[in-house]
Amino acid sequence: MDRQWHDLHSPASRASLYLRAASKRKISGEQLPQDGLRCFIRVQPDNLGAYRRLCHFPDNGRLPGTYPHIMAFTLQLQLMTGQGFPFPLLGLVHLHNRIEVLRPLGGVEGLRFAVYANNLQPHAKGGTFDLVTEAEDSIGLLWRETSRMLVRGLKLEGATAEPAEGEPASLPEATRWYADSDIGRRYAKVCGDYNPIHLSAASARLFGFPTAIAHGMWSKAMALAALNGHLPHSGYAFEVDFRKPVRLPSEVVLSATEAGPSGQLRLDGHGGVLHMVGRWDRL
Repeated sequence: MDRQWHDLHSPASRASLYLRAASKRKISGEQLPQDGLRCFIRVQPDNLGAYRRLCHFPDNGRLPGTYPHIMAFTLQLQLMTGQGFPFPLLGLVHLHNRIEVLRPLGGVEGLRFAVYANNLQPHAKGGTFDLVTEAEDSIGLLWRETSRMLVRGLKLEGATAEPAEGEPASLPEATRWYADSDIGRRYAKVCGDYNPIHLSAASARLFGFPTAIAHGMWSKAMALAALNGHLPHSGYAFEVDFRKPVRLPSEVVLSATEAGPSGQLRLDGHGGVLHMVGRWDRL
């Protein structure tokens, strides 16, 4: 596919993008746009420090593997609220997230990001697409993220090949943490994701949730930070499948295999609730 790129000096304001997102409630098409957005984005030291503290990453001179997601979030938002994007942002469900750290993320003052959507597929509950984000430095590609998003109610022709939801067997406990009732608001302040389902019980109930739920990418970041010693500094992929949301407040337990070039993890709640499963591998 010949992708058409739009190069930006800076992303649009989040306030304007959220207004645009709130104004679109219905599916308007069945084809993803063939264009993408590119923009150079600088690291904001205060935001990086706040992210490290909130997700328990050490201040070791390298960007946390999940932090480029935070840097690119507004650019992702701009793509998915663009005039040619066929799906409403509100109501999308984040099913899967894969991050590839190709080279060390040290000494980074800014990155050139490219964001686009592809791989539209039928699903038993609608359709899915991949939101792809790539980051380059002066040498070349440094980091890549693929987020699989579910569009509920989308009707596409073709077989719905829903993957089997296997899960790792019992794993040794690595750590546990308490997700308090305001973690959604605190994470939103750092990452910019002010989806109402994360902010309060009252706003979450408007979208069918009995209470606020934690951001999936906060849970993934907490897991990556906790397993910092299990993975190499670079040349790895870290991916997770999001299962049941973490209702706030609640305690969760992270279990994982031993340190090594590949491994598995799972995040469990009380009562046998499985929130997240994942794996890491050397690239």
